[in-house]
Amino acid sequence: MHLFLAVLSIFATWKWGDWKHWKQYQPTMLYITAGGMLYEFITHDRNLWLFHPDLVCNQKMTVILYAVLTMPLNVLIFLSTLPRRGRWRTVLHVLYWVAIYSCSEWLLQYLGKIEYSHGWSFWHSVLFDLMMFPMLILHHKKPLAAYLLSVFITIGLTLWYEAQT
Repeated sequence: MHLFLAVLSIFATWKWGDWKHWKQYQPTMLYITAGGMLYEFITHDRNLWLFHPDLVCNQKMTVILYAVLTMPLNVLIFLSTLPRRGRWRTVLHVLYWVAIYSCSEWLLQYLGKIEYSHGWSFWHSVLFDLMMFPMLILHHKKPLAAYLLSVFITIGLTLWYEAQT
């Protein structure tokens, strides 16, 4: 399933991504990669979720597949299809992507390809996605503000989950 999602992301990016202007999205693509790797570093001994690998991938390779390939490609599509005008259109765009991520994660959970622990659940992921996509827009438009806010979010989530377990 993880490999399928990666291949689906490649195909979707080929079809809907703005490859002509990929460089303008690259900083935010790297931002999400760094965020995924930072999560792995911070929670290496107390992961909130674990991927059960597919075919040839082990846990670490699955994490790298998402952090280096799947997530950055999704950012390219997300940002390049972001409505240029209209606050409600932007809200609907974010909700559309939250729905895509939620359905994908629900399917991973249903198929036994993801396991939650230390108080994390599917619904925590949905809430996280509701925060993540606006943060991607913020990073794309105002990277320094996104970095500053990310520090506070990371500290807050870390402290909250330390208190939960």
